[in-house]
Amino acid sequence: MNYKFTGLLLLTITLSVTLFGQQGKQTALNANQIIDLVKKHVNCPWSAETVDTFKSGNPDDLITGIEVCMFADMKALKQAATDKCNLIIVHEPTFYSHLDETKTYENDPVYQGKRKFINDNKLIIWRFHDHIHRTKPDGIYVGMIEKLGWKQNQTDSSMIRFRFESQKLSQFISRLKSAFPGSTFRVVGNPEMKVTNVALAVGAPGSTGHIKLLREENIDLLIAGEAPEWETYQYVYDALLLEKNKAVIFLGHTNSEEAGMNYCARWLKGFIPKDIPIKYFENGSSFVTY
Repeated sequence: MNYKFTGLLLLTITLSVTLFGQQGKQTALNANQIIDLVKKHVNCPWSAETVDTFKSGNPDDLITGIEVCMFADMKALKQAATDKCNLIIVHEPTFYSHLDETKTYENDPVYQGKRKFINDNKLIIWRFHDHIHRTKPDGIYVGMIEKLGWKQNQTDSSMIRFRFESQKLSQFISRLKSAFPGSTFRVVGNPEMKVTNVALAVGAPGSTGHIKLLREENIDLLIAGEAPEWETYQYVYDALLLEKNKAVIFLGHTNSEEAGMNYCARWLKGFIPKDIPIKYFENGSSFVTY
């Protein structure tokens, strides 16, 4: 027997099995470790008082996949379970209030049904709201400006102010709708007014912020997420009746921020181990218009 050849063959087989095992081995990280990586990669101080916390599940569970979305609604939860993504990183509340307080819902059948599905499927939900906005640049605005194709229209580093070729409000609306096919907007303003300088305020930052932007002399149009109808709506409506060159387009909360979570999913792929799947789920609108 050729012992030298036999030894070489065994060494080759052993190395091949070892290398194959190393290549096929998946990185084992739990939810706490994933979120620690997120905290390490935001470039803002991590606040002790924040809504960016776990809302369900055991943070010590190993992660098989990550779903990133705007809302952890039932559609998103079912898709996560199907895709074996047991960590859901979500921008907005899961349980119907900003602080995700659940005490008042303990006997509510909707809450109970949702909670049961989450628990049965061992889903871990973590909210990423405050710090994705606070990081520089704001991740939600990065995604939205990318979706709108407005990067070249920015007038400063704020990601809020933009300048366009002068056009009618009606023309601006038409072009904006191409970015949100099938969506409806709420508009206050004269369709014939000329628009050049535009401000962007995603989500629901409050009407004080909206009106502060609209009070800037050269701002013609505000693109907003949502607001109470007795605040920004009425300010711009009075401006319209006073024949001021001011207008607002309300995209809706989801439309105004969802692209930011698409960007978030891509951002996460820059530092989460590549063998942990990361999938973006688009919620879309939760209502229909008639």
